Amino acid sequence: MYKLQFNPNEKTPKYKQIVQSIIADIERAVLKKNEQLPSISELSEEYYLARDTVEKAYRELKERGFISSVQGKGFYVNGTDNNKMRILLVFNKLSSYKKLIYYAFLKVLGNKANVDLQIHHYDARIFAEIIDNSLGKYNYYVIMPHFFPENEKGAALKTLEKIPSDELILLDKDLPEYTKPCLSVYQDFEKDIFDALDELRDLLEKYNRMVLVFPSDGNYPSEIVKGFRQFCVNFGKDFVIKENALDEILHIGTVYLVVEETDLAELVKKTRQVDFKLGEDIGIISFNETTLKELLEITVITTDFETMGRTAAALLLDKKQIKIKNPFYTIRRSSL
Repeated sequence: MYKLQFNPNEKTPKYKQIVQSIIADIERAVLKKNEQLPSISELSEEYYLARDTVEKAYRELKERGFISSVQGKGFYVNGTDNNKMRILLVFNKLSSYKKLIYYAFLKVLGNKANVDLQIHHYDARIFAEIIDNSLGKYNYYVIMPHFFPENEKGAALKTLEKIPSDELILLDKDLPEYTKPCLSVYQDFEKDIFDALDELRDLLEKYNRMVLVFPSDGNYPSEIVKGFRQFCVNFGKDFVIKENALDEILHIGTVYLVVEETDLAELVKKTRQVDFKLGEDIGIISFNETTLKELLEITVITTDFETMGRTAAALLLDKKQIKIKNPFYTIRRSSL
């Protein structure tokens, strides 16, 4: 008799465990095309389940195209052509950089999966609603666990615990508080910023003051500030952290590390107004590459977003449960 992957002590509803078990075994070819499934009565008796629970699970599997029923005979596994993996991506926001991850992820998966995308907007309550409405309907859940304020992280962790760890992929941000084994492709923001600045240290020597323009309302990882501060302290640089560049008065010998493009534009404009030479009098480093920054010759530090998407998809297809740090690199240009 077919054996369910079933744990009566799990928090996941019992009917969803049945759905998840059967879908997983269809994809692994444990259950093959046209194979007959146990009857509702057989599953009920074997696992001490209410008939309504098994009926609800079989009904969902039929609606999703994984199984079919023949009156008077029972339930059967459908052909695999209709059984692509279903994957839910839950991003913190949608931006040009997130789109790079998204399209790279889709490209590697090809026609092996159907992928849905939802946005939690850094809100643990929205995230909980998304997951509660999605459990049992997908084979994999790819989550960007950025949540602000930090006190919402506990609520988000409780939601993550509802997802079976072998179906969870954490993307973009490491979450040490989640201790179960799962696939993770992440940025180490604190170390990445420190290492990137260290790599640019030869160009930074001509500047005696460093300014991080870091909006507190922009939902950016606080680890960026920690990495910046650690670099400045370690190498004896005077430094300051500012909300924006609007009220900044430029002084020769200052280098700016800029998160948002509006602040980048403001600094470039002010540099031109006072006739300072960018890369000599004033330095600018910006986060994340764009065509405009290339045209303006702005030095950039960035993660490799396309590699992140490709790596996550490839490891998912290989059913790996490992943690991989995504590449982070610098692009040297004349603004420094």
